[in-house]
Amino acid sequence: MSRPDPTAEKLIPANAENRYEVTRADLPLSCPMPGMYLWNSHPRVYLPIENEGGESTCPYCGAHYILKG
Repeated sequence: MSRPDPTAEKLIPANAENRYEVTRADLPLSCPMPGMYLWNSHPRVYLPIENEGGESTCPYCGAHYILKG
């Protein structure tokens, strides 16, 4: 019998929201982000947010990312 992965409890559902606020610590920005479950999501895509005025939208799921600070 395997034990539950304690790091898995900290993951959030991918593509659950339409708007995410991110910081420079999250760069390079990808959707889904590293802290999200991957099993029920689209392939990971890297998003250009610094050169796009601090905002970017995922071409797969439409999630809108806003760079704070």
